[in-house]
Amino acid sequence: MPASEARTRALMYGMAGAVFATDRLTKWLIETRVSAFDSHTVIPGFFDIVHSQNSGAAFGLFADSASQWRSVLLIGFSFVALVVLAGMLWRSAHLDRKTAVALALIFGGALGNVFDRVRSGTVTDFLLFYIGSHQWPAFNAADSAIVIGSALLLLDCVKFKRQPASSSNVS
Repeated sequence: MPASEARTRALMYGMAGAVFATDRLTKWLIETRVSAFDSHTVIPGFFDIVHSQNSGAAFGLFADSASQWRSVLLIGFSFVALVVLAGMLWRSAHLDRKTAVALALIFGGALGNVFDRVRSGTVTDFLLFYIGSHQWPAFNAADSAIVIGSALLLLDCVKFKRQPASSSNVS
């Protein structure tokens, strides 16, 4: 394996590890310092720090499901996604830099949320944005990394290619 390939691989897994570590640290801070009933206003009328436990998937999807299979299925699908992402990152030297970074962000975020779900059956969320009575579901650092990574992949897929200026001969 060429040294540049090993360096790229280490960098991408390192980035995923940094996302995971940031996610774990921020969740630990919330879990140990913010009660489930507290809300700390950061920007009045727009952003609060809260302590929420999400038993569902992204942004609370399936949280109301009473199925005993909910956690098993969420963990199972998450592990499959982690294996696929880990495999893609393994080949990160063969990807363009933006795609590799996007996959590292998604992998680190997914790892953080799966860790929570396996450990306690729920995911700790704490970032709450709202305007008036309209609010976005609470989320966490892992969710943020997943969304940013997904947005990078999406932007890469839909980027506009510049067309070379054509010269026309007018007679």
